[in-house]
Amino acid sequence: MKQELIERFIRYAKVNTQSDPESDTCPSTQGQWELANMLVEELKAIGMEEVTVDENGYVMATLPANTDKNVPVIGFLAHIDTAPEFTGANVNPQLIDSYDGGDIVLNKEQGIILSPNDFPELAHYKGHTLITTDGTTLLGADDKAGIAEIMTAMHYLIKHPDIKHGKVRVAFTPDEEIGRGPHKFDVAKFGAQFAYTVDGGPLGELEYESFNAAEAKITFKGKNVHPGTAKGKMINSIKIAMEFQQQLPANEAPEHTEGYEGFYHLLSFQGNVEETKLHYIIRDFDRESFEARKANMKDIAASLAQKYGTDRITLEINDQYYNMREKIEPVRHIVDIAHEAMANLGIEPKVKPIRGGTDGSQLSYMGLPTPNIFAGGENFHGRYEYISADNMVKAAEVIVEIIKLFEQKSS
Repeated sequence: MKQELIERFIRYAKVNTQSDPESDTCPSTQGQWELANMLVEELKAIGMEEVTVDENGYVMATLPANTDKNVPVIGFLAHIDTAPEFTGANVNPQLIDSYDGGDIVLNKEQGIILSPNDFPELAHYKGHTLITTDGTTLLGADDKAGIAEIMTAMHYLIKHPDIKHGKVRVAFTPDEEIGRGPHKFDVAKFGAQFAYTVDGGPLGELEYESFNAAEAKITFKGKNVHPGTAKGKMINSIKIAMEFQQQLPANEAPEHTEGYEGFYHLLSFQGNVEETKLHYIIRDFDRESFEARKANMKDIAASLAQKYGTDRITLEINDQYYNMREKIEPVRHIVDIAHEAMANLGIEPKVKPIRGGTDGSQLSYMGLPTPNIFAGGENFHGRYEYISADNMVKAAEVIVEIIKLFEQKSS
């Protein structure tokens, strides 16, 4: 299984599937189509049934049931795209056999080193087979590792028909990294009662809580007058924007928060005297606190509008996704089964909130409760990204074990 996973992952990693937030197509980039079509052919080759790819690049397939029991249809999902923040072109994965615990030279010419001094988590991987970048691109373990693990688990079950299981659906989706993953996902066509995204980080991660999320865009209008004659006339939009930012709690920002703590995050600040635009994201696990954060921004904007004029400030707040825990708690047994699957394999489950969102955040509110399990990668979205092939094997084994447990617990 390990060699199969390595070969699959490296093959997928070499396809540039970065998503593009500026594109209005779905998928947002042509490279995602290339990998989607590759996956369709591979799903057919390993013996999956009902293999489809729709006009928006969503790949789906079925592993038919081989039991007479009434087993719920479950699904497994991973996303095709990689993050737009760092290049995914010309990915050249490097294989490190039996990692010795020391520095890994990613790129000798450029002096790029993956070091346990900078990344202490490397100590957990001594003796593992690691896959790294060459220091010039991201790796794409987020989430091509998830794709490889799902594909390998399905292939394993097809080769071992003695393992009884219900109907399993798999899906590979575009544009997760730019927040659009589930936007055109056909939940009814997928036909699963429950699903799991295989999109987490290190070994044992199990997540069913995500942020409530919104974005806020604020435009400040000023009045530009020659500074030599500006007294009593000029209104500097930059200064109004700064005043807005200063009224937000300074410690409620990403760099000061952790665990279940929410925040306001200023993503961009662009402007001049005449016009300034601020772009924020708002995050909180608690729905009441989330609503209070949005209300606070509205109150600050209203106060400044009263001070400078109602035509000077425009605030637009849009919700992005909600804490999936609200939809998963009523079917908590799907988390318990994943927990049991890991424990059965000697993996310590690490249940923690996602300080972000996954496709499962939106899918859970679309009628498909979808917690998240680990894929095994570290340092996502940059040149220092790496993954343990040994832990990829464990992720694939967890998928198989979850499928087995659903069958065993059914009548």
